[in-house]
Amino acid sequence: MVKDLFNLTGRLALVTGAGQGLGRAYAGALAGAGAAVVCLDRNQESAAETREIIIQKNALAEAVQCDVTDLSGVKEVLKSIKNRYGRLDILVNNAGVEIAEDFLDVTPEHYDQIMAVNLKGLFFMAQEAARYMVEQKSGKIINQGSLGSFIGLSGSAVYCSSKGGVLLFTRTLALELARYNIQVNAIIPGYFRTSMTEPFFQDPEHRKWIEERIPAGRVGTGEDLAGTVIFLASDASNYITGQTIVVDGGWLAG
Repeated sequence: MVKDLFNLTGRLALVTGAGQGLGRAYAGALAGAGAAVVCLDRNQESAAETREIIIQKNALAEAVQCDVTDLSGVKEVLKSIKNRYGRLDILVNNAGVEIAEDFLDVTPEHYDQIMAVNLKGLFFMAQEAARYMVEQKSGKIINQGSLGSFIGLSGSAVYCSSKGGVLLFTRTLALELARYNIQVNAIIPGYFRTSMTEPFFQDPEHRKWIEERIPAGRVGTGEDLAGTVIFLASDASNYITGQTIVVDGGWLAG
């Protein structure tokens, strides 16, 4: 019975930013638990690579090209998913960008670029997904937060602002959607080595600062997120909403 709580067979999941990094890890984990996964990314080739990895493991997936900042495109993608599958059970709102630079160097263009993906795109992707989840009176929305949802990180003023917004958006959306049996939570990854964080690891001083602060003694891997995303996507979390789960090897604890 306990094992069945985490079984996602028959569920449909949409993962944004699924073409690489943590998005690919989320997509693979959900597929491994039985879900059919729509791998959405602005790069069609990257999305297709994730799809191929999943299919090679005898799981179900398809690749969809969409930039989450294209709000009309988001509407079309969600409409297409509903028409094709008849439902949407899980949204992992993972797509994100970062431009690391000093606060005094931030341009309006960079500000808009980060906010458009990390907050505006996430907001309206959740809105479109929620429209269909409200109809079926069930659903799971999992937003991607960051250590920057809780603390300031030098050189990341806009990024932290966007991720702080994700935290409060998650809580507010949880309140509004609870009556429809939709749970809204967030995952807060610590330092994982991805294309977005690679510049930090290429800087010897920054890398030393990161690694010395991880009590677990190592940087996170995609596998470290699998249990959390499956838990939040499954029936095991049906009475949990408006919460955040930090997966950081203890980084924020001390």
